[in-house]
Amino acid sequence: MKALVSRFLKDESGATAIEYGLIASLIAVAIISAAGLLGNNIAASFNSIAGKMKNAT
Repeated sequence: MKALVSRFLKDESGATAIEYGLIASLIAVAIISAAGLLGNNIAASFNSIAGKMKNAT
């Protein structure tokens, strides 16, 4: 029984899986944030170009 408890306390495979999950979630948040900023910048650029084209005619 003592060996079983000792082996359970030394097992770190669950901690590793949690760490990978946290890293993956942080990367997902970074990608979502970057996509949001990039989308807003592209929309502003298209709106600016559309306004210039409208004024040119």
